[in-house]
Amino acid sequence: MNTDDLDLYNATATASAAVVIGRYSTSFGRASALLTRSMRPHIANIYALVRVADELVDGPAEKAGVDAAERGTLLDELEQETARAISRGFSTNLIVHAFALTAREHGIGMDLCRPFFASMRRDLSPGTFDEAQLGEYIHGSAEVVGLMCLAVFESGMTRTAEEKTRVEDGARHLGAAFQKVNFLRDFADDHDDLGRAYFPGTEIALNEASKEDVVESIREDLRIADLSIPHLHPGARPAVWAARAIFGALTDRIERTPVTTLMRERVSVPTPVKAAILARAVGMKAAR
Repeated sequence: MNTDDLDLYNATATASAAVVIGRYSTSFGRASALLTRSMRPHIANIYALVRVADELVDGPAEKAGVDAAERGTLLDELEQETARAISRGFSTNLIVHAFALTAREHGIGMDLCRPFFASMRRDLSPGTFDEAQLGEYIHGSAEVVGLMCLAVFESGMTRTAEEKTRVEDGARHLGAAFQKVNFLRDFADDHDDLGRAYFPGTEIALNEASKEDVVESIREDLRIADLSIPHLHPGARPAVWAARAIFGALTDRIERTPVTTLMRERVSVPTPVKAAILARAVGMKAAR
């Protein structure tokens, strides 16, 4: 394969990842469009692998009739292929290849990927979580993804130890907040259809007290994340702020929504509210 062939393959893999984020996430897709041109494809590459793994666990794979044991085998194979691709720089799986391009360029290793796949594997065995298990799950399913994205944002940045700790804490807590919000908005599907109860004490049902406890923890995560956002690379700041603002608005709506409604409806942020947030973020980008 000559250089032109490899460039074409790389571009095709990256284009495939862009299709995934465009089809699966309106909010993240629009927010990531605010990133600098150099960052944008790398965030799409990360998102695409994460989404494919998530869909393998409890999405179309299950609907296609693939049982939990076989999905576990496929997840193991996806993790192994990801490790090989990071090592060798090539995969026949275009989404994995795209992720490996980003991982190799930005120093993302299996130390972050392994916890992610471990959390995905945990979802193949429905059940309840205690506090320690929930913390471990959120770390793997969300915090490490925040750190992967941060690795892209931090490319070329020089940080003191204090600054590095601040932005890493922010990335972890923002990822945790996003995950907890999704747990609440998807509670009915997770609990009734998939047999999962992520929050201790909600095995039978969600109640107002347990909802408020989770909302309080989300607000604390967002507070810590807010301390780091002003210190991010200017090319990433408007996009991260927009994603945080959308999930902040979603948290507000969840807090105002009775549990009885959450148990049967998926709460979302109205399109005009999202549009206003994104417009403000565009203004932030223009003012850089």
